[in-house]
Formats: sequence, C-alpha cells, structure tokens
Amino acid sequence: MQISDLARTLNITSRTIRLYEQMGLVEQPKRTEGGIRVYDKADIIRFKFVLKLKALGLSLQEMKELADIYNRERLPEKIMPRLIELLDSHLDNIKKKITQLRSLETDIAKYKQKILDYYHMPSP
Repeated sequence: MQISDLARTLNITSRTIRLYEQMGLVEQPKRTEGGIRVYDKADIIRFKFVLKLKALGLSLQEMKELADIYNRERLPEKIMPRLIELLDSHLDNIKKKITQLRSLETDIAKYKQKILDYYHMPSP
C-alpha cells in the first residue's frame, strides 16, 4: 500500500502520515527502489493505534513518549502502564471540565431566569 492509499484508508492526509513518521510515532516505512513508501498490515495497525490515542485526547508529546517506550522495549506490556497513567490523567481533567461546565450551566440558567423575571417575560 502506498502513502495515498494509506491516507485514504485511515481518513488522514499524507502530510499527517509524514509528520507521524518524522516524529517517530510510527516506524519509517519500507521503500521501493524508486523511493516510494510502501506500507503493510503492521504499519496500518500502528497508525490506527496512534490515531486512537489522538482521539482519546493524548498530545503529540504524550504519543511520542509512548512510541519511544515501545521502540525501546518492543513489548506492549511495557507501554500499557504508562498509557494507563496518561489516560487516568485525561479522565481526571475531563471530570474537572464536566464539573466546571455543570456549574456554568447552572449559573447561566439562573441568570437567564433573573432576566425573564425582571422583564416579566414568558419562559420560552
């Protein structure tokens, strides 16, 4: 599979693929004699893992840290404890944001009701 095929398969750009390769999030692909990148099933799996980490909210730096651990150890069980730590941290941040948003929602509803009451407006 060439880079354009991989990009289409993963619904990302070729530029993103090159960035992930340059950062070391994925291994450099094999190349043909003409220098064309060629990707196999293992490459696709690795890209899908990186994209899942991105979807879970990990930063590029956090993904790089995990990639470095994996590249050194080559054992998934070595990377998972750190991944769990990162995910727990993101869960804590999300819970804090949810709490803040709920508080904001309450404040807005109260303020809206004050305006409605003050101006004797019917509730929509």
